[in-house]
Amino acid sequence: MGLPEQVVTTPAAEELMGRLSNKHGELMFHQSGGCCDGSSPMCYPRGEFLVGDGDVLLATLGETPFYMSGSQFEYWKHTQLILDVVPGRGGMFSLENGEGVRFLIRSRVFTDVEIGALRAAGRI
Repeated sequence: MGLPEQVVTTPAAEELMGRLSNKHGELMFHQSGGCCDGSSPMCYPRGEFLVGDGDVLLATLGETPFYMSGSQFEYWKHTQLILDVVPGRGGMFSLENGEGVRFLIRSRVFTDVEIGALRAAGRI
Protein backbone atom coordinates (compact mmCIF):
# COMPACT_ATOMS: atom_id res chain seq x y z
CA MET A 1 0.00 0.00 0.00
CA GLY A 2 1.26 3.46 -0.87
CA LEU A 3 1.23 6.43 1.43
CA PRO A 4 -2.30 7.89 1.64
CA GLU A 5 -2.78 11.46 0.48
CA GLN A 6 -3.46 13.85 3.34
CA VAL A 7 -5.37 16.29 1.12
CA VAL A 8 -7.39 15.47 -1.99
CA THR A 9 -9.55 17.63 -4.24
CA THR A 10 -12.97 17.27 -5.78
CA PRO A 11 -13.51 18.12 -9.47
CA ALA A 12 -15.30 21.32 -8.38
CA ALA A 13 -12.27 22.39 -6.33
CA GLU A 14 -9.92 21.66 -9.24
CA GLU A 15 -12.10 23.72 -11.58
CA LEU A 16 -12.19 26.69 -9.20
CA MET A 17 -8.45 26.45 -8.58
CA GLY A 18 -7.94 26.60 -12.37
CA ARG A 19 -10.14 29.68 -12.72
CA LEU A 20 -8.39 31.43 -9.83
CA SER A 21 -4.91 30.62 -11.07
CA ASN A 22 -5.83 31.99 -14.52
CA LYS A 23 -6.81 35.28 -12.83
CA HIS A 24 -4.19 35.49 -10.06
CA GLY A 25 -1.25 33.28 -11.02
CA GLU A 26 0.19 30.60 -8.74
CA LEU A 27 -1.91 29.79 -5.67
CA MET A 28 -1.44 28.47 -2.15
CA PHE A 29 -3.82 27.36 0.60
CA HIS A 30 -3.61 27.81 4.34
CA GLN A 31 -5.93 26.28 6.93
CA SER A 32 -5.36 27.99 10.26
CA GLY A 33 -8.31 26.77 12.28
CA GLY A 34 -8.77 30.22 13.74
CA CYS A 35 -12.13 31.38 15.02
CA CYS A 36 -13.14 32.89 11.70
CA ASP A 37 -11.94 30.11 9.42
CA GLY A 38 -14.02 27.14 10.53
CA SER A 39 -13.78 24.58 7.77
CA SER A 40 -12.80 27.04 5.05
CA PRO A 41 -9.19 27.14 3.94
CA MET A 42 -7.89 30.45 2.70
CA CYS A 43 -6.64 30.65 -0.88
CA TYR A 44 -3.96 33.24 -1.62
CA PRO A 45 -1.67 34.21 -4.47
CA ARG A 46 1.49 32.23 -3.78
CA GLY A 47 3.95 34.31 -1.79
CA GLU A 48 1.37 36.75 -0.42
CA PHE A 49 0.86 34.79 2.81
CA LEU A 50 3.86 34.30 5.04
CA VAL A 51 4.05 30.68 6.15
CA GLY A 52 5.36 30.30 9.69
CA ASP A 53 7.78 27.80 11.20
CA GLY A 54 4.85 26.09 12.92
CA ASP A 55 2.90 25.53 9.69
CA VAL A 56 2.82 22.06 8.15
CA LEU A 57 2.89 21.42 4.39
CA LEU A 58 0.26 18.71 4.04
CA ALA A 59 0.11 18.41 0.28
CA THR A 60 0.90 19.86 -3.07
CA LEU A 61 -2.28 19.82 -5.14
CA GLY A 62 -0.92 19.84 -8.65
CA GLU A 63 1.46 22.77 -8.22
CA THR A 64 -0.45 24.35 -5.32
CA PRO A 65 0.87 23.92 -1.75
CA PHE A 66 -1.64 23.32 1.06
CA TYR A 67 -0.49 24.32 4.55
CA MET A 68 -2.10 23.95 7.95
CA SER A 69 -1.12 25.53 11.25
CA GLY A 70 0.73 23.05 13.44
CA SER A 71 -1.75 23.34 16.29
CA GLN A 72 -4.66 22.61 13.94
CA PHE A 73 -2.74 19.71 12.40
CA GLU A 74 -2.59 18.03 15.82
CA TYR A 75 -6.40 17.80 15.75
CA TRP A 76 -6.70 16.78 12.09
CA LYS A 77 -3.66 14.53 11.54
CA HIS A 78 -5.73 11.35 11.62
CA THR A 79 -8.04 12.56 8.86
CA GLN A 80 -7.81 12.96 5.13
CA LEU A 81 -8.89 16.45 4.10
CA ILE A 82 -11.11 16.76 1.04
CA LEU A 83 -10.99 20.18 -0.60
CA ASP A 84 -14.43 20.90 -2.05
CA VAL A 85 -16.50 23.88 -3.20
CA VAL A 86 -19.97 24.94 -2.05
CA PRO A 87 -22.18 27.94 -2.84
CA GLY A 88 -21.51 30.95 -0.65
CA ARG A 89 -18.98 33.68 0.00
CA GLY A 90 -15.32 32.98 0.53
CA GLY A 91 -13.30 34.45 3.37
CA MET A 92 -12.66 38.17 3.14
CA PHE A 93 -9.05 37.70 2.06
CA SER A 94 -9.47 34.42 0.18
CA LEU A 95 -9.29 34.65 -3.61
CA GLU A 96 -12.65 32.95 -4.22
CA ASN A 97 -14.46 35.80 -2.44
CA GLY A 98 -16.84 37.29 -5.01
CA GLU A 99 -17.05 34.11 -7.11
CA GLY A 100 -20.37 33.01 -5.57
CA VAL A 101 -18.74 29.88 -4.15
CA ARG A 102 -16.25 29.08 -1.40
CA PHE A 103 -13.76 26.37 -0.64
CA LEU A 104 -14.78 23.95 2.10
CA ILE A 105 -12.92 21.16 3.87
CA ARG A 106 -14.63 17.84 4.31
CA SER A 107 -12.82 14.98 5.98
CA ARG A 108 -12.70 11.27 6.57
CA VAL A 109 -10.81 9.41 9.28
CA PHE A 110 -7.85 7.39 8.02
CA THR A 111 -8.00 3.63 8.50
CA ASP A 112 -5.64 1.98 11.00
CA VAL A 113 -3.50 0.76 8.08
CA GLU A 114 -3.29 4.28 6.60
CA ILE A 115 -2.38 5.75 10.00
CA GLY A 116 0.36 3.14 10.34
CA ALA A 117 1.75 4.04 6.93
CA LEU A 118 1.71 7.77 7.73
CA ARG A 119 3.44 7.15 11.07
CA ALA A 120 6.08 4.95 9.46
CA ALA A 121 6.76 7.73 6.93
CA GLY A 122 7.06 10.35 9.68
CA ARG A 123 4.04 12.29 8.40
CA ILE A 124 2.07 12.12 11.66
